[in-house]
Amino acid sequence: MDRGVSTIEARITDAAHGLRIDKALAEVVPDLSRERVKALMAAGHVAGPDGPVSDGKRKVAAGQQFVITLPAAVPLDTVAQDIPLVVAYEDDHLIVIDKPAGLVVHPAAGNLDGTLVNALLHHCAGNLSGIGGVARPGIVHRIDKDTSGLLVVAKNDVAHEGLARQFKDHSIDRRYLAIAAGRVLTSAGTVDAPLARSPNDRKKMAIVRSPLAKHAVTHWRKLRQLRDASLIECRLETGRTHQVRVHMASIGHPLLGDPVYAGRRPALRAELERLDFRRQALHAATLGFIHPVTSNALAFDSDVPADMQELLDHLHV
Repeated sequence: MDRGVSTIEARITDAAHGLRIDKALAEVVPDLSRERVKALMAAGHVAGPDGPVSDGKRKVAAGQQFVITLPAAVPLDTVAQDIPLVVAYEDDHLIVIDKPAGLVVHPAAGNLDGTLVNALLHHCAGNLSGIGGVARPGIVHRIDKDTSGLLVVAKNDVAHEGLARQFKDHSIDRRYLAIAAGRVLTSAGTVDAPLARSPNDRKKMAIVRSPLAKHAVTHWRKLRQLRDASLIECRLETGRTHQVRVHMASIGHPLLGDPVYAGRRPALRAELERLDFRRQALHAATLGFIHPVTSNALAFDSDVPADMQELLDHLHV
């Protein structure tokens, strides 16, 4: 696939016979995800034997032919900026960044520049995924501004689609180190609780029991007992917004320094202020996945950043 308009001719295989058209096309065109197919259909870019196709629920038959038009990417109105990056790995298809706390991933209101996207536009000199119809760096997943650690970015559409499928299938190995308030009495556990925007505060996420909530699962284990706190490893089965922060708070152990979910009387507040630790104590320490082009298994580890290490040393028992 190039950066201009291109077309894909897709023939429904025997294995895809009887499937919904969006699922069938995603099966026979591995470079496209089901969500991408839906978006292309909605935009009138998928044609079948009888003309344009807009109903993704329609069933297909083996042997049917479809033509998918991939429009040229719309330029992103974001400036490339020479912002230093810590690169854990890079090849022609993807790049793994070790993000410092304080760096926003994507431009948004209040953070229109100085973001990871601005840095990537400079570092990769335009060689970035245009998936989704917009010429933007291939941000497959994000971590919060004040969370540090590893994330992978796609450089081309094939890599983007392949990584997106792994995230959707929950096959990516993502492990976070968190310093949680209080003495965690059990050695390990799982929080299986759906997340959605809080009905009381739209800036927050919350455990919500409704059809609108998204399935969210965090597996955690205690690594070390600290003074009035615990070092926890959280393995994400899903990757929802603020997942670790909300799930740990839900079991009575919010993350130290969390400005949103730590409650009105956050634990060790005075000591955190003395150390000038002003973020949630959360670090994306491990990232593992199958390379979407070479099929090699890749795994990366990131050392605890200096501010979290200072906090760990201070709370050592």
